[in-house]
Amino acid sequence: MKLKSYNARLKAYTLTEILVVLVIIGILVLLALPNLMPLITKAKSTEAKMQLQHVQTLQKNYFYERSKYSTDLEEIGFVQERLTTEGNDGKANYRIEIVQADNKGFLARATAVVDFDGDGTMNVWEIDQDKNLREVTAD
Repeated sequence: MKLKSYNARLKAYTLTEILVVLVIIGILVLLALPNLMPLITKAKSTEAKMQLQHVQTLQKNYFYERSKYSTDLEEIGFVQERLTTEGNDGKANYRIEIVQADNKGFLARATAVVDFDGDGTMNVWEIDQDKNLREVTAD
């Protein structure tokens, strides 16, 4: 009976080859990252737009019931999600606030709590009673 030899070499990559490939991928990511930052900021600003549109809807409903707009987010039923700066379970990147409200209109603002591109400027969005959504400060 003939035994098979287990000393046969298998084709595989060496650790050095794998590390070289990982270094090349890392360099490519570092080169591409500055070009991706505007896309990341734009994607995150969608959160501000959605939250402000929700506040506008809640304010309209409140206005139809009471003939005035509210300065209190809790009063209209808006719940601010925990911010990313408030711990590990925070998910919101924007702090929502009502800047001004009376019986004629309101102005709500979403201010970023994180500097998305590291330039020291925080992204700010605003919306009014007529659903005019605008970026006040670009990041």
